[in-house]
Amino acid sequence: MILGGAIGAAAMLVVMGLVIAPLPAEPAQEAPTTYIQGAPAFQGGSYGVRTAGAAELAPPGELSLIEIFERTESGTVRVEVRREGRVIDTNGVGSGFVFDTRGHIITNSHVVDSGGRVIVTFLDGSSYIARVVGDDPYTDIAVLKVDAGEDRASPLLLGDSSNLKVGEQIAAIGNPFGLSGSMTSGIVSQLGRLLPANSGIFQIPDVIQTDAAINPGNSGGPLLNMRGEVVGINTAIQSGTGEFAGIGFAIPSRTLAKIVPSIIRDGEYQHPWLGVSGRDIDPDLAGVLGVSEAKGFLVVSVVEDSPAHKAGLRGSTGTVMIEGIERPVGGDIIVAVDGIEVRKIDDILIHLQRQKSVGDEMMVEVVRDGKSGTFTLLLDERPGR
Repeated sequence: MILGGAIGAAAMLVVMGLVIAPLPAEPAQEAPTTYIQGAPAFQGGSYGVRTAGAAELAPPGELSLIEIFERTESGTVRVEVRREGRVIDTNGVGSGFVFDTRGHIITNSHVVDSGGRVIVTFLDGSSYIARVVGDDPYTDIAVLKVDAGEDRASPLLLGDSSNLKVGEQIAAIGNPFGLSGSMTSGIVSQLGRLLPANSGIFQIPDVIQTDAAINPGNSGGPLLNMRGEVVGINTAIQSGTGEFAGIGFAIPSRTLAKIVPSIIRDGEYQHPWLGVSGRDIDPDLAGVLGVSEAKGFLVVSVVEDSPAHKAGLRGSTGTVMIEGIERPVGGDIIVAVDGIEVRKIDDILIHLQRQKSVGDEMMVEVVRDGKSGTFTLLLDERPGR
């Protein structure tokens, strides 16, 4: 599975399953160029995050695809990274969208993290050298700044991704394979997916899955609902070939609304974390641990001096062999956080991403040796980038 993005939530963990990674930027060529996947546009009224200078409010009803494209194409841009000084030109190209009239552009972190000069090109062909304000590799979000003037910037509106429903129609705009300003459409295939971040350890929670065609070059472009609001930033696909195979992923606008203002203000976003690794409880593990239901998250190890360690959470104390498979035993089983049931690690990460910040307290309910207990964690900043 190829997934793009970075982790917006916060526990350190080991998750068994598919491998996820961002689409690579393809080199720019005179022939149709391969681009990275798209990013979203911001509205943010629901979050109290209104983009500066947004030209208009989103229309009250649903629009046709033609109307959506006409309303948003001027706010979607091409993002090119020119890595000069090499024998072979290896420019990378992706997509982005206008966040406000001050010239802030949103794209994927993996579009610009390789270094080089960043060039942003608008619908009318005008191009500007962009400054990278900052990025968050854990959620695959980057903010650029261009001095284009308020008359050039046409901010997109950020919608509320938490209102999305599986089966809802959506559209994506970007620059697949160098074909600028291309639109595709599809539906929301599923919500709340968990994708590995570029860091390799942390995960990106709450991700949108869609069947709208997303290909290299779409990275950083907007995923739009039928009101023309940005509900996600296109960031990855699942594919065995590197090209679209019916499964694409987007970082939700709810995550954007939380991360982007911090990047604009401070150049980065500080993620809270727990500091545990472990695994979800499956039927086999439930039998080994003697629990009645196959749900919850087993803590296998606790990072020293992490919030979990300071609060007194415990990791596994040993392993047993069951049918030739080594199974961990003895660790705390997390069954709820802040009163919200934990069925698997996704529930913890989504709660951290949506509701928690560094310095917040979080109540963690665990089962230890068959008895329930509650621990209060003071969430610290996740170490390192």
